[in-house]
Amino acid sequence: MTIDSIITNGKSPMLDKKKPLIFDASHMKHEFNIPTQFIWPDDEKSCAVAQELPIPLIDLKGFFSGDPAAVQQASRLVGEACRSHGFFLVVNHGIDANLISNAHRYMDTFFELPLSVKQNAQRKIGEDYGYASSFTERFSSKLPWKETLSFRFSAKEDSSHIVEEYFQRTLGESFNDLGKFYQEYCNSMSTLSLRIMELLGMSLGVQKSHFKDFFEDNESIMRLNYYPPCQKPELTLGTGPHYDPTSITILHQDCVSGLEVFVDNKWHSVTPNFNAFVVNIGDTFMALSNGIFKSCLHRAVVNNKTPRKSLAFFVCPNKDKVVKPPTELVDSNNPRMYPDFTWPTLLEFTQKHYRADNNTLQTFSNWLQQHNNAQA
Repeated sequence: MTIDSIITNGKSPMLDKKKPLIFDASHMKHEFNIPTQFIWPDDEKSCAVAQELPIPLIDLKGFFSGDPAAVQQASRLVGEACRSHGFFLVVNHGIDANLISNAHRYMDTFFELPLSVKQNAQRKIGEDYGYASSFTERFSSKLPWKETLSFRFSAKEDSSHIVEEYFQRTLGESFNDLGKFYQEYCNSMSTLSLRIMELLGMSLGVQKSHFKDFFEDNESIMRLNYYPPCQKPELTLGTGPHYDPTSITILHQDCVSGLEVFVDNKWHSVTPNFNAFVVNIGDTFMALSNGIFKSCLHRAVVNNKTPRKSLAFFVCPNKDKVVKPPTELVDSNNPRMYPDFTWPTLLEFTQKHYRADNNTLQTFSNWLQQHNNAQA
């Protein structure tokens, strides 16, 4: 039995071999005749008004200081949010404000380039990095109204220039400044992610260092998102409903609304806060927590006036680490919910076989168990 027959009943979700549609944001943002590939089903289209999601604002300054009351408060709030919907905000996070502002400025520099230049970094089918103009090369329907540039990061000592080298290799020496800058930004995100892992560990009642140690040599993904205006935003979505397959996401939004989270059977907005990072649990960390902390369905909507940008740092474990929960989270009352796996296996599943959606982790688990049983 093939993987496609297991997960899609023989119908592959990937694009056929026809010539893909080209999404050139400089033209599409003025287009009133929206191509059918970008029109979403009625039950998935954006709603006129989304109620704001009340998510906790975690002041990391107190947590970093080790003040017992602040640590307990942060741990409690994060635990409550992650058991419910998996989203929280962090402020006083220690990331320099100029670094964040410049990250958005350099993003403008890249996405304002001619399409032909951006395509020098074109993402290849089956890969998780590179430039993508709406993923037209991967899918044939329900296309997102956006452009992205994704690149790998590694916290390993022998990969300390991996981002710089990517920009130079794919875009040329004239992009060295962007490469050096985003190397610095990713280094800062990696450092912040380890402190957040300490907080998540305490919220789960395991050793503070458990998840920090697990992700010390993380091999993560950085993504720059650009959502151009759409003249008929009610027809399409910037990013379709999905759960992040990664461990956690550290997201910085600009000042334009667009992020929505599905809680209590309806969509809620997450109001932009330029001083805060949005943190959300992904499927891999849900597996690490034995299902205690929840990944949550979310999406991005677009508007007809203003472009929207966001910076997403997807924290992923080293490729050799086995994803399984600590023993403290497994007992007779809380048996294992997901099989052991490595992050590259899940990543390949989402890049080559299955479009990330609200069933990714369960579908992956089912496939993995069938695959393991077949080899037993």
